[in-house]
Amino acid sequence: MTGIVVVFGTRPDAIKMAPVVRALRESGRFDAKICVTGQHRELLHSVLQLFDITPDFDLNIMRPNQSLDDATADILVRLGDVLDDFKPALVLIQGDTTTTLTASMSAFYRKIPVGHVEAGLRSGNMYAPWPEEFNRRVASLTTRFHFAPTAQARSNLLVEGVPETHIHVTGNTVIDALQWVSTRIEASAGKVKSFEKMFDYLDPKRRLVLVTAHRRETFGDGFVQICRAIKRLAAREDVQVVFPVHPNPNVRTIVNNELSGVDRVFLIEPLDYEPFVYLMRRANILVTDSGGIQEEGPSLGKPVLVMREVTERPEAVRAGTARLVGVKTDTIVSEVERLLDDESEYAAMARAINPYGDGRASQRICAVLEREL
Repeated sequence: MTGIVVVFGTRPDAIKMAPVVRALRESGRFDAKICVTGQHRELLHSVLQLFDITPDFDLNIMRPNQSLDDATADILVRLGDVLDDFKPALVLIQGDTTTTLTASMSAFYRKIPVGHVEAGLRSGNMYAPWPEEFNRRVASLTTRFHFAPTAQARSNLLVEGVPETHIHVTGNTVIDALQWVSTRIEASAGKVKSFEKMFDYLDPKRRLVLVTAHRRETFGDGFVQICRAIKRLAAREDVQVVFPVHPNPNVRTIVNNELSGVDRVFLIEPLDYEPFVYLMRRANILVTDSGGIQEEGPSLGKPVLVMREVTERPEAVRAGTARLVGVKTDTIVSEVERLLDDESEYAAMARAINPYGDGRASQRICAVLEREL
C-alpha cells in the first residue's frame, strides 16, 4: 500500500481532514498515518473522537505563550523525524496554519510530494489574514497536488504559474464534514434533545446571533470594537447573542472585561463540533472572522457577516451569502440590524447558492491520489 502522512494541528483543520482520512481508509489502497502537531491541543481531542480518528504520531508542540517562531521550529524538527522514519510517498496538508506551512517545508526538504487540501485561497494581502496568507503561498510552492475548492482558487494558482495538470477542483471538504454531522444530529432525537437542554437558556422568541472571533490581526482595539457592537445589539429586546470565547488570553481578557454580565449575551466555552453545528443551524445570523464558517454558513442557509477587511474566500461574498463588515462597531451593528429589520435583505443572503461544493470533495481527492500516486 502507498504510504501517506496526513498532518494537521488545529480543530478546523481536523474537521476538514476527517472526511479525507475516512475516504483514504475506505479506499484500501493507502497506508495513511495521522500526525497531529498539537497546535490546538485543548480543542482538537473532541474532533478526533467525533470522527473516530486516532493519531499515529502526536508531536505535542504547544507551550504556554508560544511564539510563531517556537511553534515553527518545534514542528519542523519533530515532523522531520516522523517523515524520516515512515518515508511516505506523499504528505497531505490542509489550509493555512503554522502546521501547514511547516509540514510543507519538512516534506520539501526530503523531496516528498505534497498534497494541499484547500489550495489556492488568496486574499491578496500578505498581512490579512496574518500569518495565514503567507503560509498558503509558501505551501503552494512545495505542492504537487493542489486540491482547489473552487474555480476561483484554481484561477489564483494558474496566475501564480502552477501547471494546470497539478490542480484539481474538488469542492471544500468542510461541506463533507458538515453534512455528515448534520445528518447524525437529524437522525438522533436523543442528540437533539440533549442539545436543546444544553442551550435551554436561549429564548425561542428572540433572534439568535452567533458570534465567533479569534484572529491575531484583531487583537487589541479590534476586539474592543467587536465587543461594543455585541453590547449594542444585545440591547435590543428581540436579540440574544451566543459567543463561544476562544481560549487565547488576547481574546478572552478583552471579551470578559467588555461583556461579562451583559443581558442577553451568553459567553460560553468553545464548543465541540456537533453542538456547534446544532447552534449554527439554530442561529439566525452568523457573525465571524472564521474561514470555515464562511463556508459552512451558506450550506445551512445562514447569512454570514465577516469581521475582516479582506477575505481569501471571495466566492461567498460574490454569491451573496457573506458580506465583509470589518471590525468597526458602527458597521457591525448597522449590518446586523439591516438583516434583522429587512426581511428581503435577509432572504437574499439566506437563499443564495452555496459556492463551496456538494459534500463529495474527499472522494474526489481520494480518486486523484488513487490515479496519480
